[in-house]
Amino acid sequence: MRLTFATIALFGVLATSQAQSQAWNLPSGYGETNFHTQNLRWFANEVKAASKGEVDIQVHSGASLYKLPDIKRSVQSGLVPIGEILLSNHGNEDPIFEADMIPFLATGFDKSWRLYQVQKPILEQRLSKQGMRLLYSVAWPGNGIFTKTPMDSLAAFKGTKFRAYNPVTARFAEEIGAQPTTVQVPELPQAFMTGIATSMIASPQIGVDTKAWEYLGSFYDTNAMHPRNAVIVNERAFSRLSKETQAAILKVSAEAEKRGWDLARAAAKGSTDILSKNGLKVVEPSSTMRSDFERVSQKLIAEWTKRAGPDGETIVKGLQ
Repeated sequence: MRLTFATIALFGVLATSQAQSQAWNLPSGYGETNFHTQNLRWFANEVKAASKGEVDIQVHSGASLYKLPDIKRSVQSGLVPIGEILLSNHGNEDPIFEADMIPFLATGFDKSWRLYQVQKPILEQRLSKQGMRLLYSVAWPGNGIFTKTPMDSLAAFKGTKFRAYNPVTARFAEEIGAQPTTVQVPELPQAFMTGIATSMIASPQIGVDTKAWEYLGSFYDTNAMHPRNAVIVNERAFSRLSKETQAAILKVSAEAEKRGWDLARAAAKGSTDILSKNGLKVVEPSSTMRSDFERVSQKLIAEWTKRAGPDGETIVKGLQ
């Protein structure tokens, strides 16, 4: 009888240990070679080690589990406990999510980091109300314009099919007289080769990931803005973890954030070099084009600040 009780107790310990071990699916919209995805895999490995196996994160890259615009809703509803989103995809829901996407509001990595620090408490508050927690956020290299044919001013974009990936880029396309068309990253090569799109504003890293030299001709390195990805977690799923594991995940998140920004800075130079080496013409925008950019950006900044209300004013003033 003693052996029976001992055996039962042992099975009980094993069952409890197995119940505490959780496999978390983490959807992402970007491919395996992207530095964001590589950072996610580092994050997943570190979380598994730091939690002593309590949380085992499985990264699903390349929009293989959910398309990028659907990931936030999937985390919020609990379909998955964790995911990586592009914040600016959700600007129609709340302008605060698209602060990092406004052209020339914060150019360069230093100003982009400052924008993040000003925006972060407001962003955390928004996500908390929706039952989610921000774990970390990492910027993209500065966005520029890709075109099939050379352009000497923004006037040349009038009537062209401009690939947009969120409300701000769609609004930008409208402001320069182009026709916005929504295309997700995995579909870019086909969209350009079939004429669905003829130009776009995007990170040079996206150009590398999709081999833009095979379907485009030029990249204008405007460094207009640094959109950010964010890794978010469902608060209910997070709260079910042990306090020790929660602390471990937050610590790893802080490390992943720092690591991610370092990777982004390296990718900024590396990606433009790769574009150039593969035959895509990397050029500085003409003075006329840059002047056009500044004119358009001032209008978009004013529109966004009004739309975002007091929180938008706080962010803009915090950058001054």
